Amino acid sequence: MAPYSPLEKRPIAQTLCLFDVDGTLTPARKSISAEHVALLSRLRQKCAIGTVGGSDYAKQQEQLGTASVQVTSLFDFCFAENGLTAYRLGEPLASQSFIKEYGEERYAQLAKFILSYIAGLELPFMRGTFIEFRNGMINVSPCGRNATSDERNRFEAYDKEHNIRKTFVEELKRKFPDSGLTYSIGGQISFDVFPDGWDKTYCLRHVEDEAKKPNGIDFKTIHFFGDKTYKGGNDYEIFTDPRITGHTVTGPEDTAQQLKKLFDL
Repeated sequence: MAPYSPLEKRPIAQTLCLFDVDGTLTPARKSISAEHVALLSRLRQKCAIGTVGGSDYAKQQEQLGTASVQVTSLFDFCFAENGLTAYRLGEPLASQSFIKEYGEERYAQLAKFILSYIAGLELPFMRGTFIEFRNGMINVSPCGRNATSDERNRFEAYDKEHNIRKTFVEELKRKFPDSGLTYSIGGQISFDVFPDGWDKTYCLRHVEDEAKKPNGIDFKTIHFFGDKTYKGGNDYEIFTDPRITGHTVTGPEDTAQQLKKLFDL
């Protein structure tokens, strides 16, 4: 691994680049390419870099790391589950819990409704794991998260035509109007559910805390690169946050091209 200067000694020390994972650094649920790892390494020589994704840490490791390389060694900041699980220079930061915030009884009511709604759907196929329980959120997949890559592509196309996820979210909002929950569509087959304010902007709490640490950085410029930056997409809130300079990308290759142009890589 290339040696990196301390954060405060990098050439663009007060700049941080944050990246969504699926559709930005990698194809959906697939691994990052060696070329993109090398590009990010060159960027890290200039400024701080970090990931912010809705998936849990294990999935970030699966997509961005290897059996011998931890994802936390490739990025200065790793924000899994929107930052509810977070690492700075390989060290864990404070975490939050969805179930502690929302409560067992309320969650049981929500989960029962979700499962009954899915049971009534007519889809081209259904697999397993319709609710994935994570530390800071739940992930709901109408077709099931066990779908193969080809099946994910099929469902994504079907969803674009029939608005399965959008309609599902609208029904949840109608059924639980005072839940205090946010519903965020992302990836190909699912949407996230988490307490209001726990979207991807949550990671910025850690970024702001960075300035308070010994040798910490007060980041003046924070770039965010993501593909689901439209309203209702899981990148929308952070993309439109006034603290962020947002960049919409169409995939990993577009991300690479934008980075090369912005940072002369």
